[in-house]
Amino acid sequence: MVGVPLARRTRKRARPARIDSMLDSVLQYAAVGWPVVQGAHPLSQGPRACSCDRVGCPDPGAHPLSPAWQLQATTDTTLLTRWWQAEPEANVILPTGRVFDVFDVPLPVGLSALSRIDAAGAHPGPVAANGDRVLFYVATRGNPEDEDEWWSCQLDCDPATIDDTPGLRWHCRDSYVLAPPSRLAAGQPAAWLRPPDGRPLPDPLRILEWLAD
Repeated sequence: MVGVPLARRTRKRARPARIDSMLDSVLQYAAVGWPVVQGAHPLSQGPRACSCDRVGCPDPGAHPLSPAWQLQATTDTTLLTRWWQAEPEANVILPTGRVFDVFDVPLPVGLSALSRIDAAGAHPGPVAANGDRVLFYVATRGNPEDEDEWWSCQLDCDPATIDDTPGLRWHCRDSYVLAPPSRLAAGQPAAWLRPPDGRPLPDPLRILEWLAD
């Protein structure tokens, strides 16, 4: 530390570790080719629950900051670094239907399926816990010829096409998910149960079989 001004050392020590972790995670996602865009973040003080300007936001901290998020999502590390340096509390939003799709299920269903996948020695792919939900990252189908097989699912929808899997949300094209280590409305961070490991993402139909079992 010799030769480094005291003011600079103080600022570096004062930088919250969670913010460093957020930017580090963003850059790691970009490094593996996952586009990222900034999300709102929950507020713990004041009359509003979300950092966005919407009164009574229904998904505090769980949505993109900008309505142009689909155009803004990027893997450009210079741009991402600039964004998170300007808004260090911003949550991390990953668009789906580009590199991956995501199955989003209730916590008990997700943990049960993950346990059975592990017991069978199968590859579950990246799996994250977002509060009372578990998210399975799977290979995307992009824009299939038979679009009746797939649907674009926003965070608040419950597809009715799979009656035997209540609570399933299938995030594909035109949708997004909140990624670790984003902070949830309840205060805890989203976290990886099985982090991305560089292996190919699993077949979505195979993971769907585990979830519907």
